[in-house]
Amino acid sequence: MAAMATMGLSQLVSGPTHSAGHTLDLVFCQGWEDGGGVEELTIAPLPWTDHHLIRFRLTAPPNLCRGGVPKMVRPRRLMDPEGFLTALGEFPASSAGDPVDALVSLWNGEMTRAIDTIAPERPLSSNRAKPAPWFTEELAVMKRKKRELECVWRSEYNESDRTWLGSYLRAYAAAIKAARRVHLAANIASAQNRPAALFRVIRGLLTPSNQGGSPDNSAARCEAFARFFEDKVALIRSNFDTILTAVSEDVTSAPACPVLLDSFQLVELKDVDKILGEARPTTCILDPCPSWLVREARGGLAEWVKVVVNASLREGKFPASLKMAVIKLLLKKPSLDPTQFGNFRPISNLPYLGKVLEHVVASQLQGFLVDTDFLDPAQSGFRPGHGTVTALVALVDDLHRELDRGSVSLLVLLDLSAAFDTVDHGILLGRLAGMGLGGTVLQWLHSFLEGRSQMVSLGDACSAPQPLTCGVPQGSVLSPMLFNIYMKPLGEIIRSFGVRCHLYADDVQLCHSFPPVTKETVQVLNRCLAAVSDWMRANKLKLNPDKTEVLLVSRKAEQGIGLQPVLDGVTLPLKAQVRSLGVILDSSLSLEPQVSAVARGAFAQLKLVRQLRPYLGKPDLATVVHALVTSRLDYCNTLYVGLPLKTVWKLQLVQWEAARLITGAAYRERTTPLLRQLHWLPISYRAQFKVLALAYKALNGSGPALPL
Repeated sequence: MAAMATMGLSQLVSGPTHSAGHTLDLVFCQGWEDGGGVEELTIAPLPWTDHHLIRFRLTAPPNLCRGGVPKMVRPRRLMDPEGFLTALGEFPASSAGDPVDALVSLWNGEMTRAIDTIAPERPLSSNRAKPAPWFTEELAVMKRKKRELECVWRSEYNESDRTWLGSYLRAYAAAIKAARRVHLAANIASAQNRPAALFRVIRGLLTPSNQGGSPDNSAARCEAFARFFEDKVALIRSNFDTILTAVSEDVTSAPACPVLLDSFQLVELKDVDKILGEARPTTCILDPCPSWLVREARGGLAEWVKVVVNASLREGKFPASLKMAVIKLLLKKPSLDPTQFGNFRPISNLPYLGKVLEHVVASQLQGFLVDTDFLDPAQSGFRPGHGTVTALVALVDDLHRELDRGSVSLLVLLDLSAAFDTVDHGILLGRLAGMGLGGTVLQWLHSFLEGRSQMVSLGDACSAPQPLTCGVPQGSVLSPMLFNIYMKPLGEIIRSFGVRCHLYADDVQLCHSFPPVTKETVQVLNRCLAAVSDWMRANKLKLNPDKTEVLLVSRKAEQGIGLQPVLDGVTLPLKAQVRSLGVILDSSLSLEPQVSAVARGAFAQLKLVRQLRPYLGKPDLATVVHALVTSRLDYCNTLYVGLPLKTVWKLQLVQWEAARLITGAAYRERTTPLLRQLHWLPISYRAQFKVLALAYKALNGSGPALPL
């Protein structure tokens, strides 16, 4: 007993538990702070044994129960849009003139009340593992029968028993395969019109369980991630404060510009209904109800949203309760180590009502940018009619033109660290004022930037909120547009040295071409890089010379001798190939490394998709192939126009193999009828079609202005 006491254990049996009067049966207990323990302990003799019966009731705190604290969930089957609107009721007319913060508080409270009425939270039972949804009761009976047969076969069996068991096992396996096939086909068919749901289904089917790299869902790890991201930005900012640099004129003073936009246009009910229908229904844990339910019930919620949005636009204030961001961690590459914090990218998950409000402001601000032609013509990121395809087409076309002239080109791909997270609010507001914004518009944008905070979420655990004094949240609707405005002067600085540039958000690509006999022109590029580095430091953006890549585009490799540019005192080595916006570019622009990489990845996906063929019908299998294979073949396929047939042939083989997989055709069967049956164009014609579509958009004002 003394030994037990040293470990904090108490013996609770006070009387004899044996017929001879000895206490041989013991109950030890260690005190629980939450009130758990042993109660109602009784000792009773039994006629058929010399030991007595000890009966007691054990009470334990929830965290010691099996499964821990039960997870509270809302049954989706109870979330009916009509019932939700009935429980919510009409918008109270007496609150129409309230401040926007009070209106958002009313929205959250009434939404929570309505969802609690139709679908109250209930604990999710975790006493036992949840069976697979396709594992029916009939399969469970067959499984029990199989185990009985296995026991008989192991104890004493003959050849007939073994044959019988083998036939039964084959029947059981066939039944399981059929049930799983029906379930997977139903899941994929129901997710065809929902890309996010389809992606989750496919990822669950094809991703091995030991891969992936989700971090441990603990509060301590959340706090560690939050400190890491906060310290990373603080370190970058502190380095800028200690470096003495000449601040560029556009940072210290905004150019004089009359106010061109001083108030927002208020929205109507039809505008709200359109925005709710177009906005992605991504739900944040801070939302009072699922965003998909708000989207489905948008007809009855338009008045609620209209009052909140118009109050925010009139007051020039972004609601304070919508400024909290929940950080979701995204592994930058599947091959990276998930235990290293630096391998994750923080993505902000914001409240749905705030993103709707951002949609309204972004649409009006985008119209202003188009009318004033403010954005840099070389900027292709997050602009209507622009994208990675237009940026790469413009870049590769420039390089091809210089090759045809016999020139040598140096392509410099700059790398920035946490560019969105280090945007200086004062500089950004100066740029916004310099482009002609004022009044409640500028006041609203200032309110949108200040007072923000974020917390890291892993599973059910969250870190403490961390205030943000700089940066624009990644994952919001308005942030990419604000970042493009922030980067506007950079293109002008680069072109002032006679160097071309192509921008896609924070991906900056410099291209300098010159005759091969003129070695001195690399000094022009060095001066340009020095000016870019000074501008970045003045604007609180960090360049990474160690990750900056340089590609020499030339007919002859020896023409690059002595053409190594310098950035911040670091000599940038020339590489044989670089990756630009997901496309591998080589020195001769043959695109052979890019085509080989695409073909290799597509064949790997086909190998995985082939595992689903027994479970899926032809339409569902075609959906999976388009999601995993065709998307790879079509990405930037405009660059494949004019390539040699031997290069494009690799991609054509992938398409033929995908057609055989869907149709179930034999290997030696002709592929032309298969493509005609599937309504697929061959690879070369698909690329030509994309070029024609891009040219049509450019000529009709729905794409980049010509010339690219």
